[in-house]
Amino acid sequence: MTIAAGTKLGRYEIRMKLGEGGMGEVYRARDEKLNRDVAIKVLPAALSQDEDRLRRFEQEAQAAGALNHPNILAVYDVGTHDGSPYIVSELLEGEELREQLNDGSLSQRKALDYAQQIAQGLAAAHERGITHRDLKPENLFVTTDGRVKILDFGLAKLRPLRNEGVSSEIDTRKQITDGTVMGTVGYMSPEQVRGHEADHRSDIFSFGSILYEMLAGQRAFRRDTMAETMTAILKEDPPELSETTTRINPQLEKIVRRCLEKQPERRFHSASDLAFAIESIAGTGTSSGQTMTMAASPALRPRTRERIAWAAGTAVLLIAALAFAFLYFRRSPTESSNPVRFFITEPEKSTFSRTEAPISPDGRHLAFVATTADGKQLLWVRSLDALSARSLTGTEGANYPFWSPDSRSLGFFADGKLKKIEAAGGPPLTLCDALNGRGGTWNRDGVIVFTPNTAAPLYRVSASGGMASAVTKLEEVARRRQDRSHRWPSFLPDGNHFLYLGVGIRVASLDAPEGKLLLQADSNAVYAQGYLLFVRERTLMAQPFDTKRLEMAGDAVPIAEQVQVGGGGGRGAFSVSEQGILAYRTGDVGSGAQLTWFDRSGKQTGVFGDLANYASLHLSPDGKRAAVSIGGRNGDIWIYELARGLRTRLTFDPEAQHDVIWSPDGNRLVFNSSRKGRLDLYQKAADGSGSEELLVESDVDKYPISWSPDGRFLLYGTTFDVPKTKTDLWVLPVSGDRKPFPFLQTVFNESFGQFSPDGGWIAYKSDESGRDEVYVTLFPGPGGKRQISTAGGSFPRWRSDGKEIFYLSPDNKLMAAEVKGQGATLEVGAARVLFDVRPGNPTSGYQYDVSSDGQRFLVNTSVDQKASSPITVVINWTAGLKK
Repeated sequence: MTIAAGTKLGRYEIRMKLGEGGMGEVYRARDEKLNRDVAIKVLPAALSQDEDRLRRFEQEAQAAGALNHPNILAVYDVGTHDGSPYIVSELLEGEELREQLNDGSLSQRKALDYAQQIAQGLAAAHERGITHRDLKPENLFVTTDGRVKILDFGLAKLRPLRNEGVSSEIDTRKQITDGTVMGTVGYMSPEQVRGHEADHRSDIFSFGSILYEMLAGQRAFRRDTMAETMTAILKEDPPELSETTTRINPQLEKIVRRCLEKQPERRFHSASDLAFAIESIAGTGTSSGQTMTMAASPALRPRTRERIAWAAGTAVLLIAALAFAFLYFRRSPTESSNPVRFFITEPEKSTFSRTEAPISPDGRHLAFVATTADGKQLLWVRSLDALSARSLTGTEGANYPFWSPDSRSLGFFADGKLKKIEAAGGPPLTLCDALNGRGGTWNRDGVIVFTPNTAAPLYRVSASGGMASAVTKLEEVARRRQDRSHRWPSFLPDGNHFLYLGVGIRVASLDAPEGKLLLQADSNAVYAQGYLLFVRERTLMAQPFDTKRLEMAGDAVPIAEQVQVGGGGGRGAFSVSEQGILAYRTGDVGSGAQLTWFDRSGKQTGVFGDLANYASLHLSPDGKRAAVSIGGRNGDIWIYELARGLRTRLTFDPEAQHDVIWSPDGNRLVFNSSRKGRLDLYQKAADGSGSEELLVESDVDKYPISWSPDGRFLLYGTTFDVPKTKTDLWVLPVSGDRKPFPFLQTVFNESFGQFSPDGGWIAYKSDESGRDEVYVTLFPGPGGKRQISTAGGSFPRWRSDGKEIFYLSPDNKLMAAEVKGQGATLEVGAARVLFDVRPGNPTSGYQYDVSSDGQRFLVNTSVDQKASSPITVVINWTAGLKK
């Protein structure tokens, strides 16, 4: 039944009908909330009668909507209208691939282009555990700018269960449990024809059928009847492509044949492998068998002779080093060679912002984190046979990158999440929560072991994403000391055992949570070529290690001196590849942050204090003092007098004090400390007099974030030691029985809450929408929730008169949203950008605060270090051990 123009489906208003087919009708509609046009596919009402099938469809549609890949149709929403389920997606301009194939075969260049895009989209979906099950030209859309979009993920689960009078051109479906057919005849895989379970390899077969048709101009298995077509899929091979087109690339024909293998295990093992094979033919990338070449470059821009001479000299040195490496690796392993060293400097107009620089397992690429001139901290990749690095879009705020075992992807931490991204570029994918990650490692079975926060054991998660689970147990001594987390894991060659830093360097396995102490050291450790590499007293050491007995097998030998150690505690700035290439950085690690005043336009109006490692910045209620944590993992609480720039130390405990807030009258401070093994809450007079008072003690970490204006309630956050609720917001009554109670405790992450000046609202951050956004909700509740940010946000602050809410955007812009009304009548206007900030320690609490009139902002600002040491790369590093 056609829906009339002007009809409302939730927040969407139907504008016009675009088309219809066996699976429903498609409409152009207007999303009134986000002010954009969308496409809505309304499915037959009969498909919603089975609640279980509808639920599974919604789950898969939501999963597909979370893929966020340029070659997959973006799904925005799902819902029902008059009993009919519908899907809201991006509105595309162009045509189905079927329209182009109706005119015959495509050029080999165009077919390769389309095939590569389809394979990349499938790879992204398969990595998230999503199989299409119905890939065909009708479900592939080519936009006007030549981009291919895969449509209708998840719809296969919603098709009719039984096959009633279909032709060879009509869809027939199956419910896996009853053995009936699901798929489109002509593009189904043999296992689908037989009614067997279909996995990602079935999509690869369907892909092969489509690629064959694009090249040959005819379908691979089309026969006169449906039965004959299904028989051909099971028993016959399509005609050789060389018989239909004389100029087919032999390698391309091999790819098609491998996709169309009858047995799933003989096809490409993954869509990622398929995409790589196509890429090597298309000539857009390099394969392991290719030699290095230098192509002629476009005309150079005018530059100084000195700069040209420097660049030429660097190129000569690098090419010489690479030439040596090429000759070395062609030699017999028994031949001896000397180590070769060269340097890699930071990208132009950018600075290294982290110490680590992991080299890929195959020794071809180097990854690092650097900050651009506009303050964006990005992940970069540098090929060792290139003269420059490239940044990866979408990696803002990246920390602690680590490589996949095939050297094609990178894991990293950002926005309180563990993410991964293709080294060649593309959108990053979120794998799981990691509030304050401290390193990860990835084995060949697709298991990632990582540290989710600074007070946790190691966790494991699938490289496709999902629920993380603990894989080690904290030692009792670790719970009592500042070394409270297990961090910087690194798999051994068997892919089961891994090294990590706990109380000393330890080894454990995926199936044995109790770690074994290997040696006393305060850095990460990595195994390579028979040696364990680690840092001791800033000297990089190599010590023989028996991987069978899991024991040290000799004396440690120094490799390099003055190696940097930093990055969250015990992170040595070194990495090593399987082929004997070592990378490390030397020199001092700059503190790199300055407390800086800005006005609303972003103009700097003053600085105070020394360069230091600041965290958790909070102004006193009267605006005359600032409380901060200084010192990183061994931090203490300090108080600055802003007028004179003098600072006074408030805490002296050897354990860590990370977060601090003021009481409403400015006479007291509440902070957290790890002196009992977990971060508990303490209270102390702001002038330093008297003793400290323990407020809250429990077995989870706690961090204070706000105090109600009337002084009655203290708001604090907890970490996600309880996986079902992740990070939560709790309230502590300051008087009476002082029994804490949960304020926001859901399956999502809620954090960084702030009481409004009248105490009636709390602004906070939550990832309930799939990304961090800022909300306000009534206190003590319930109800009254409003969303403040629309494109991501965190770290909200109120102006003292309650007329504005400030927050940081994902790209570190300070935002301001106007607030009107009071109590339940509160209204929030659109947010606007004030200026860019450069947080000095973005993973450690609030990096800014605002004056009472909302006109000045104190920001913990990253400061460029004038002398940033380069990365030293050593080829054949083990040769030096034998001298």
